[in-house]
Amino acid sequence: MTLNQKLTAFKTILTKEFLRFIRIWIQTVLPPAIMVALYFIIFGNLIGSQIKDIDGYTYIEYIVPGLILMSVISNSYANVVSSFFSAKFHRNIEEMIISPLPNTIILCGYISGGIARGLIVGIAVTFVAMIFSPITIQHWFITFLVFFLTATLFAIAGFINAVYAKTFDDISIVPTFILTPFTYLGGIFYSIKMLPEFWQNISLANPILYMINAFRYGMLGISDIDIVWAFVIICAFIIVLFLFALNLLNKGIGIKN
Repeated sequence: MTLNQKLTAFKTILTKEFLRFIRIWIQTVLPPAIMVALYFIIFGNLIGSQIKDIDGYTYIEYIVPGLILMSVISNSYANVVSSFFSAKFHRNIEEMIISPLPNTIILCGYISGGIARGLIVGIAVTFVAMIFSPITIQHWFITFLVFFLTATLFAIAGFINAVYAKTFDDISIVPTFILTPFTYLGGIFYSIKMLPEFWQNISLANPILYMINAFRYGMLGISDIDIVWAFVIICAFIIVLFLFALNLLNKGIGIKN
């Protein structure tokens, strides 16, 4: 295939993925915005008013970055895992596999669809957050880069989950038992400095902690961890998971057997 044909194929997959979730925006974009609004009402206003400032910011200001990134994580993941598994279930992914289209383009197309949904939901949640708290961004480039890289990472993770899933129930196991606990324990609602030293060290094993703190640094200029190390962790996970996902696709794991 020529480069132009590959680009056309990539844009086709991306457009399909984008239209897939934007046509039902009431089910894909609106619920996360409503959920975050509830978080702000309950944790931000009701409970947060009883909590002292953290690193010079009110509690509601402190949790804004984490809640935004939480929405990006869950939606970029959910879009790819549901879309690719549906393609497997209806067996139309086989048409793409046997075509001259490189597997790299197929993978990047699905990942880009997950990124698109993660970013759109993240923007929608940001507008909701502005209703409850003033939004400050200290470092625009870092904020957007973490925003984008996090959506990329969890879109790839969603693809891997979809490859191994054999039933529709399987696509909810990882989000329920792994993704959600790691996200809530990733420092969204608290600083790990509040924890005893033992639990601080345990928290450092949670990769989501680095993403949330890097995003918080971009918006508020504060972080519990070293920002350079956070980017190393994020980029390393993206590279490893991308190569692993591509290898699964090349071998036809979950598709040919």
